[in-house]
Amino acid sequence: MKFGIGHAYWGNTWDCDIKKYASVGKRLAEFGFDMFEVTADHLYHMSEQELQEMKAIGHEYGLTFSTNSGPAKEYDLSSPDPAVRANGAEYFKKILEAMDVIGSPTLAGAIYSFWPCDFKYVDKEAAWEHSIEKLQEIGAVAEGLGIECALEVLNRNETYILTDCKEAMEYCDRVGSKAVNILLDTYHMNIEEDNMCDAIRLAGDRLGHFHVGENNRKLPGMNNSLDWAAIGQALRDINYQKGIVMEPFLLSGGAVGFDVRVWRDLSNGADKEQMDEYLRASLKFLKEKCLG
Repeated sequence: MKFGIGHAYWGNTWDCDIKKYASVGKRLAEFGFDMFEVTADHLYHMSEQELQEMKAIGHEYGLTFSTNSGPAKEYDLSSPDPAVRANGAEYFKKILEAMDVIGSPTLAGAIYSFWPCDFKYVDKEAAWEHSIEKLQEIGAVAEGLGIECALEVLNRNETYILTDCKEAMEYCDRVGSKAVNILLDTYHMNIEEDNMCDAIRLAGDRLGHFHVGENNRKLPGMNNSLDWAAIGQALRDINYQKGIVMEPFLLSGGAVGFDVRVWRDLSNGADKEQMDEYLRASLKFLKEKCLG
């Protein structure tokens, strides 16, 4: 298992440049992380030189990059507009090519649609048909590059397309690509699954990526709202050996606070040093629960 986190933990912006990626990567390595979740749209806009610099960051700090996408509406693979779907397919193909350069093995997120969803179009059957067709194209490119696309199962307030593991399994069956599998997230599962450990076991070897956070998106172990020992056991039961990435959102304000609906400070007024201590403690806790 590889334990990771993204750059947005310490702030409330999604923005990140090469200099910041290097700085955060150094800190994550010092804390004991071995995976760094980067933003797909950042890779899409990087020059070849910047991608090589990203690759060097991973090598220098011994970090594997996972790539997370919450695509904009103009890249919506489920759109009723075929031009938008085609644009989305080309967008993700370019991201996969950039991932190949930096050595990122996993594209994760709700790439079948756009995020945050505005729910102005909720024809689920049509959305499945449209997005599955394009994911078959994207999956073929991913297969050729040896990259997995892990489709994130979200809760009902963030999507209408994939909201539990069972329907994600059916969806992946219809895509029919060995490169397209499932991302489960403890925050979303806590809302939608009858039993999140059963969902992990149902996913089995189709679980391509795993996001973790408490019921209110605090760091694992901060309030112990979930049965982390049972979650760790379920992961071991399926011999899970891929990414376990924290997605904590403690700070209100900014684009991050708005997009994930953090309307109050969840850090207890923590300064940067205390945020670091929270993270170190959570990583130790998570490794103990997941590795057994």
